[in-house]
Amino acid sequence: MDLQVDEFGAGDALLLIHGLGGTGNIWGGQVGLLARYFRVIVPDLRGAGRTGGVADISVASLVSDLIELLDRLKITRAHIVGHSFGSVVAQHLAVEHAPRVASLALIGPIRAPSDAAIKALTERAAVARKDGLTGIANATVQVGTSAATKAHRPEIAAFVREMVMRQNPAGYAATCEAVANIVPAALEKVRCPCLVVTGDEDATSPPAVARAVAEAVHAAQFRILPRCGHWIPLEQAEALGEALMNFLFAKP
Repeated sequence: MDLQVDEFGAGDALLLIHGLGGTGNIWGGQVGLLARYFRVIVPDLRGAGRTGGVADISVASLVSDLIELLDRLKITRAHIVGHSFGSVVAQHLAVEHAPRVASLALIGPIRAPSDAAIKALTERAAVARKDGLTGIANATVQVGTSAATKAHRPEIAAFVREMVMRQNPAGYAATCEAVANIVPAALEKVRCPCLVVTGDEDATSPPAVARAVAEAVHAAQFRILPRCGHWIPLEQAEALGEALMNFLFAKP
């Protein structure tokens, strides 16, 4: 899969992986800082944003796409950062291709959906195919962002809505089904440095869920950001950038 990708900066490679409904643009608040020190690789995943290809969207195919991308860019090893469903892809990449992963940061992470979430994702996929994404985009803002974002950061709420609404409905639906079919990664096998970050109002990755992810990884660091929903890279852009920098430059 020929992923559409942006590159910024120079140095050790740093791969940023967006989640369901997102594009590489969710990382806009971190790229400027990170690119001062790293070669930052920001793709749109299969079926999302500028990248086409709505067939065979799964965790396995997305991991394969990213390994192919790293090979094409002649990157043998990279720091990996993933948000939401992108964190699942990052988890599997770290387990299945451990020599390629220098460190792992999981933002608003999930491991596998509950039965209720599987049902909701399946229904959402059907709605996307039948009615498009406007209603889903509205619901994403309401459920996915914090009270402070909705009340005081209308530009972020509007950006999330626009980003979801502009997705290819077929690609979005297929990605919903990929999320519904997640098999948890064997996080106990991860041995690279790991950071887990969530928001205190994250309904998708609430603190208890994110903490369980952190506890499954050997010696992972764990952070909760205040006044923050699930769209952490947008809602707490500066705080997340600072957390990533502190993690990436921490002494072993």
